Amino acid sequence: MGVDRLSPMDASFLHIEDSVSHMHIASVGIFEGPEPDFEDIVAMIDSKLSLVPRYRRVVRHVPLELGRPVWVDDPHFNIDYHLRHTALPTPGGEAELRKLVGRVMSQQLDRSKPLWEIWVVGGLEDGHWAVLYKTHHAMVDGISGTDLMALMMDVSPEPTPVVPVEWKADTAPSGLELAAQSSLDLLRSPYEQMRALRSAFRLPRQAIGQTREVLQGLSTMTGLVRRTPLSTLNGPLGPHRRYGWASTSVTEIKAIRKALGGAFNDVVLAAITNGFRELLLHRGESVDRVVRTLVPVSVRPRDERGRAVGDGTLQNKVSAMFAELPVSITDAAERLHAVTQQMEGLKQSKQALAGEALTSMSGFAPPMLLALGMRVSSRLAQRNVNTVTTNVPGPQIPLYICGRQMLKAFPYVPLAGQVRIGIAIFSYNGEVNFGVTGDFDTTPDLEVLCRGIEDGVKQLLKISE
Repeated sequence: MGVDRLSPMDASFLHIEDSVSHMHIASVGIFEGPEPDFEDIVAMIDSKLSLVPRYRRVVRHVPLELGRPVWVDDPHFNIDYHLRHTALPTPGGEAELRKLVGRVMSQQLDRSKPLWEIWVVGGLEDGHWAVLYKTHHAMVDGISGTDLMALMMDVSPEPTPVVPVEWKADTAPSGLELAAQSSLDLLRSPYEQMRALRSAFRLPRQAIGQTREVLQGLSTMTGLVRRTPLSTLNGPLGPHRRYGWASTSVTEIKAIRKALGGAFNDVVLAAITNGFRELLLHRGESVDRVVRTLVPVSVRPRDERGRAVGDGTLQNKVSAMFAELPVSITDAAERLHAVTQQMEGLKQSKQALAGEALTSMSGFAPPMLLALGMRVSSRLAQRNVNTVTTNVPGPQIPLYICGRQMLKAFPYVPLAGQVRIGIAIFSYNGEVNFGVTGDFDTTPDLEVLCRGIEDGVKQLLKISE
């Protein structure tokens, strides 16, 4: 009996979820009008679900936690539950849309059903409408999620013909069958791991080289034991969320890079650094410090991204680096150079490779210990991390739904542990958009951060002229 078992990392996103930390990712697309018939959108999405089987599957836990959870077909799947239609109150501006996003993101996905929702939002000003995608992080990471969004839409104003596809749920395995399969996997796993190690030792130079790189990366993580200064950026979370955004363009980022140097992501982080500097000053807090951020890094091979959806392999493939945003620096160009120098050092230190190795090693852990360990480590580690900043490259061509072009796209990143603010960056069709998530109770001034990000870009542009 074969089952679609969650990877250790995918399962971790379920384990660390609690009553206040909901581990779903999302994106908000704003489309040109007029809004198409809702039934046409439902039919279009329904016709493509066969390409992503996990969207019709639910999570089943193995009895006695003998193995990681598995995906099984939902015999009661109903697409009308997952697609919702709503409208903004007048005047239907961006402020109203952001408030709706915060409210929708505050609600945990129903674990008894496939872990996704799509909201079609009407009533936007200028005849526009929006689509809000909400998917649990256990299903997809940022890169494969981008591929999934592209799959759900067209690359041409001419809609793809909708061809209904019949679907019937496979018979779900019983609890006894799941337990038996998991027990067998536990017996197999050490053998498979040892066989992989023996294979590695056949290439000693390569194995030794990789080990050195991992150890080198681990050595750079020892600084995480040292806590950053106390501030309002960290602390207990409530169950509700605020949502804001900031925008710039690929052209502006490239102009800054050409004039001042640094990588694309360095410019983005420098702008975010200014945002946090402005936020701390607004709150009357000292900027004589750094803001430590977790920077997720995709380790999905480039040649795998295009087929990550088509072959159904949506497992998370991400690692992380930890950067320190120099909020104490007043000069914008100096901030950028400091960020660039630091990121080059992190890349040379192989920190992301070490993070990937630790993630892979979690496959050795018994599932019960993995579940407990993820809960504990998320609390412990995130007291030493102030925020998360994740940058996902999106499609640089216009996308369409039912012949209507998506004009803008904003990402959403969840919050967990002690982190009260998270930032996701998504580039689409020449724009670079920052989606900023805040804890509702402790970030009433989230717009100060958003404006600070945009001002950070403007400062760098002015120097670049």
